[in-house]
Amino acid sequence: MFFEHYNYWIFVILLMIGLYTVMSRSNLIKKMIGLSLFQTAVFLFYITLGKIEGGTAPILMEGEDVLYSNPLPHVLILTAIVVGVATTALGLALIVRIKETFGTIEEDDILRMEDEQK
Repeated sequence: MFFEHYNYWIFVILLMIGLYTVMSRSNLIKKMIGLSLFQTAVFLFYITLGKIEGGTAPILMEGEDVLYSNPLPHVLILTAIVVGVATTALGLALIVRIKETFGTIEEDDILRMEDEQK
């Protein structure tokens, strides 16, 4: 049973690694990497759900017993990948600005500096 649904296990492992990285690290770059892993896991899960075993591309074919796969999940994931890359680029640009302003990308140091300024 494990080998039949290996893609779900990969999804869970990637999701947990990404979530753990976001929650446990104070380095902003490592948090961005964790978010990217988390996002990749969601993409994998969504693509896995869109695949039908024995399904073919939705091109009209002769015969009554033809099973078609729905292309919509794959199209939505392509859009999500583009949005994810743009979001990651924006996050990295913000991290560069934070580094210029505070001189560090460690979350704990930034919070301590903000508390000292108040």
